[in-house]
Amino acid sequence: MTDAPLVLASASPRRRELLARLGVVPAGVAPADIDETPLHGEHPRDNAVRLAVEKARVVAALHPHAVVLAGDTVVGVGARILPKAEDEATARVCLGLLSGRRHRVWSAIAVITPDGRVRQAHSETALRFKRLTAQDIEAYIAGGEWRGKAGGYAIQGSAEAFCLWLAGSHSGVVGLPLYETRKLLMAAGVALG
Repeated sequence: MTDAPLVLASASPRRRELLARLGVVPAGVAPADIDETPLHGEHPRDNAVRLAVEKARVVAALHPHAVVLAGDTVVGVGARILPKAEDEATARVCLGLLSGRRHRVWSAIAVITPDGRVRQAHSETALRFKRLTAQDIEAYIAGGEWRGKAGGYAIQGSAEAFCLWLAGSHSGVVGLPLYETRKLLMAAGVALG
């Protein structure tokens, strides 16, 4: 086991809640401010992994004596990366694209230890939403859960009622795949509760 503190490179309260399920409370929270623009032709999975590693590196440079955990979640329809919805118009477009369709969510995590070792993993989850009516979309928009969410929805909220099926990691869709996170933290010597 390591004596190094764990720093979470995310301001997401959902990631902190998911970490708590593993019995882990980070010693600090230090969100990484990076450019999250996808690279030209970048696959959604590769985008999620790249961003998780970049976030971890930025925060590890500021906290060199800590174990740093970073994550990123990307929603993709085919090879198209859906944005994080920051306004109603974007959320409507995302929900319209997801309506009645299968999509995938990639949730990547990266852990950097004080010796500079980078470990990374990801989960891939396939989901299918029911065909959304205009009323479904407007009611969801009015609730505000979509703000800042990849693909314009939060599976842990009322959008779960849109999901016909899910194959993969539910916690990964929320933002932190617990199986992969547990493995990486154990490999880094972090004590789990």
